[in-house]
Amino acid sequence: MRDAELQANIKSCLMVIMLLAFAQNAQSDVTLLHENPHNQAVWASPTARQELLRAINELADDGLNPADYHQETLNDVLQKSASDTDAPQTLLPEELDLIFTDAFLLLAAHLRDGKVDSQTIQAQWSTQKRQVLLQTALEQALQNETVYQTLQSFKSPAPAYQKLRNYRRQLSGLLGRPWPQHESGPTIRPGDNDPRIPVIRQQLRLLGDLPPTDHDTHYSALDTPESQLYTGNLIQAMPAFQARHGLEPDGLVGKKTLEALNIMPIERIRQIDANLERWRWLPDSLGDTYVLVNIAGYEMVLVENNKEVMHQRVIVGDPFRQTPVFSDRIRYLVFNPTWTVPRTLMIKDQLPKLQADPGYLSRMNFKVYRGWGASRVEVDPEEIDWNELTANHFPYQLIQQPGPSNSLGQVKFMFPNKHAIYLHDTPGRYHFRREQRTISSGCIRVERPFELAERLLTRNSSWTKDTIRQARQEKEPVKAILDTSVPVHLQYWTTWVDKTGTLQIRKDVYGRDRQLVDALRSDVKGNLQLTPRSHP
Repeated sequence: MRDAELQANIKSCLMVIMLLAFAQNAQSDVTLLHENPHNQAVWASPTARQELLRAINELADDGLNPADYHQETLNDVLQKSASDTDAPQTLLPEELDLIFTDAFLLLAAHLRDGKVDSQTIQAQWSTQKRQVLLQTALEQALQNETVYQTLQSFKSPAPAYQKLRNYRRQLSGLLGRPWPQHESGPTIRPGDNDPRIPVIRQQLRLLGDLPPTDHDTHYSALDTPESQLYTGNLIQAMPAFQARHGLEPDGLVGKKTLEALNIMPIERIRQIDANLERWRWLPDSLGDTYVLVNIAGYEMVLVENNKEVMHQRVIVGDPFRQTPVFSDRIRYLVFNPTWTVPRTLMIKDQLPKLQADPGYLSRMNFKVYRGWGASRVEVDPEEIDWNELTANHFPYQLIQQPGPSNSLGQVKFMFPNKHAIYLHDTPGRYHFRREQRTISSGCIRVERPFELAERLLTRNSSWTKDTIRQARQEKEPVKAILDTSVPVHLQYWTTWVDKTGTLQIRKDVYGRDRQLVDALRSDVKGNLQLTPRSHP
C-alpha cells in the first residue's frame, strides 16, 4: 500500500475515534494509557502489535466483526513496518498508539461484556464502563508482551461458549457452497423413493448428521448422483436431525423438517453469533449449583457441583407475554400455594370468563375480595354483576385457593423479582407433550416439580421426603425455606451444544435473534451520534 493510502486510513480511524469521544463526552482512549513522560511509542513492540492483530483476525469465530477493531489499518501498518525500517517515524507513533489502544480497549470490552447492550439491543462503542479494569489489563499486557493471552482471558470461560464457537468455525466451511431449497411436497416416509432424498442425504452429511463419504472431503456438489431410496443410515439419522431442531423425531420428512433442512449455513452461523453474544452477557460463573431455564428450548436443567443432574421440559410465556431473561436466587418454596391473579390477567383473561360463565369462580375455587392489603373484604361473587365491570372499573381481587384446580399446581419456587416471575407446578400436564410450549402468561411451568423440590430441599434444608409428603397433604399453603439460596438463570438460547456434544437448534419464538444479529453486524460509523450527551 502506498504511504498516502495508509495515511488516509489512519486519519479515517482517528476521525472515528475522536467523533465517538465527542458524541459520548468521553476522553479519547489515548488518555487512558499510563503516563508517558518520555513521549515514547507505547505500542513500539512488534510482538505486541502482532499479537493484537492475531486476536482481531480470529474474531469471526466469536461472532464479532474484525473490521470493528481497525483490522485493515493495523494489518497495513504491520506490513509497512516490516518492509520499511523508517515506518515508525513516517507513521506518527502517537497516532498509531491511539489506534492500537482503541482497538485493544474496545475489543476487550466487547469480549468481556458483549458488543450489544443486553437491555437496549444497541451496539456499544464506549469502554467507559470498564475503564480502570481495561486500562490496567492493557498496561500489564504491554509490559509483559501478553496482548493475545490477555484478550483471550476476557472471553467467556464457559465450556458451552467454546463448544458453540467451534461449531461456528465448522459451519463457516460451508459458506459459498450450494444449498438447494426444498419445496413443500408429499411427506417422505422410510422406504419411499423420492428425488429429494439425494440432496437431503448430502445436506445431513455436510451438517454432521450423517458420516461423510470420500467425495465429501473434496467438497463435491450437492447434486452428486445417489439412490433416491429413503433407507439405510438415513432412517437413523433423520430422527436425530429432527430432535436437535426441536421437531417430533418421527422420521417423517414433512413441511417442518424440510424447513429445517432449508436453513442456509449463513443463517445458522448468524444464529450462533446471537447466542455467543448472549453468553458474553452472563457472569463468568453461573455457580457450582444452579437452576437454568432455556426459554427458547423449553427446558430446565439443575446443575450440582458443575454436573447436570436433572433435565425437565417447561412451558414458558407466549409471544405476547414473554418470559423475561434475568438471573436471581431461589429462596423458598410454597406447597399448596394460592394464586393472586395479576390485574392484567384479571381484566384480559378472567373478566370475559366471569361474564360468560357465572359459576366459573366457585368451580375453580376462587375467593373474591374488595380492595387490597389488610383492608380488603371478602365478598360473595354471586352478589356482583360482572357484566357491569370494565377495565377501568374492577375494584376486586381474585385469589384462587389451594387445590387440584389451582393454576400453580401444588408447589411454586420463589425468587422474588420485579417481573413477578417464578417456577411452578400446573394441573395442565398434557401441555408438556406440545412441540412448541409458549402458552403461559410469563411464569415457567415445570414438568416434574416435585422432583425438583425434593432435590433442592433435601440437600439444602432440614426437609425430608416425609415432611415434603406431609406438606403436600395440607389444605393450606406451607412455606419451605432453603438454608442457602440457589441461583436461577432464565436465558434465551436458540442454539447451544448439549451435554452429548450435539448442536441444538430451536425456532426463535420471540423473534429476538434478528435484532441482535443486526446490532452485531452494525459498524461504528453507522452508530455515531454527533449530539453530545449532557452531563447531569
